[in-house]
Formats: sequence, structure tokens, C-alpha cells
Amino acid sequence: MKATPVPEIVGAFLFEPTPHVDARGFFSRTFDAAVARSVCIDPDGFAQDSISRSAKGVIRGMHLRSGRGEAKLVRCSYGRVFDVVVDLRPGSSTYRNMRFFDLSGDTQATLYVPAGCAHGFQALTDPADVSYRIDRPHDPSEDVSIAFDDPELAIPWPLPVALVSDRDRQAPPLAQALERV
Repeated sequence: MKATPVPEIVGAFLFEPTPHVDARGFFSRTFDAAVARSVCIDPDGFAQDSISRSAKGVIRGMHLRSGRGEAKLVRCSYGRVFDVVVDLRPGSSTYRNMRFFDLSGDTQATLYVPAGCAHGFQALTDPADVSYRIDRPHDPSEDVSIAFDDPELAIPWPLPVALVSDRDRQAPPLAQALERV
């Protein structure tokens, strides 16, 4: 497994495993504490694991947390997603930068999203399973959503939007959401 810095988002990393493929399928390590430590991520600093399953075209996001924020490891364990990270840390040298990723169950790559960055994705397959490992317990009172179709972000979602949650459909534009961060 190797960890590659994401130049557009300071502190973000893409962890790429080396799957072992044979006639049965594949085996892949999806997390390695030593590799995490090598890029100054505390492997013991994660508090919760979650998974979402989405139908093709579903958009989840854009989400972040207020206060200290929330760092997370994100991996598409099955299917494929168009993944988006936006740096919303005011003091960051990559503030307001955006980066897109093609995450899939075929590669099992994991994305480290630093606290203070907004994150979201669109399912490109039916279904797409996304696993999350977050660095502190979830507190719904700290949830911040940004309109997935905000013209200021102009995210080029690759498919027509099939479905979004009520929370995401009613999310404010970026400028208004930043008042809550």
C-alpha cells in the first residue's frame, strides 16, 4: 500500500493498495497503520466506522462538520463513485481548492479527507457502497450541508441526479453554509 499526497488539498492523501488477484477474485489490504503513521495520520485516532449504499445517480453531500471538523477515511468498497473534496479551511494554502476522485471497489483506494474539508459523492453504479472511518463520534448538531448544485462550486456531477436526501436538497449555498463552520 502506498500513500500519495493530494497536491490540490493540503493534508489529503490517497491510499492505494496492491490487490492480489487470482481466479477466485482478489484480496486487498484496505488499511495499514504503519502506512498511515508514515504520513502523520494517527491510526488510533478513529472513533467510528460507517457504510452507505446508494443507487446509481444518487448524490450524498456536500457535507462537513462545524467546530473541530471531522477527518475521515473514505473508500468505495463496492461499485464506483465520483468523489468530491473541497478545502474549506480558511488558513489553508489550498483554501477553496476542489479535487475529484474516481473511487471503486475494483481498486479499493482509500481517500483521507482532512477536517475542515467538505465531502460528497455521486454513485456511478447500482449499487455503490462507501465506507467511512471518522476521527470522532458523530454529532448531528454539528452537521453542515452545502447545496450540491451550488453554482459557486459548479461541481460537474457526471450523471443526472437520481435522488438526494431532503437535507441535501434543502442545503444552503456555500456562502451561507460557511457561516455555520
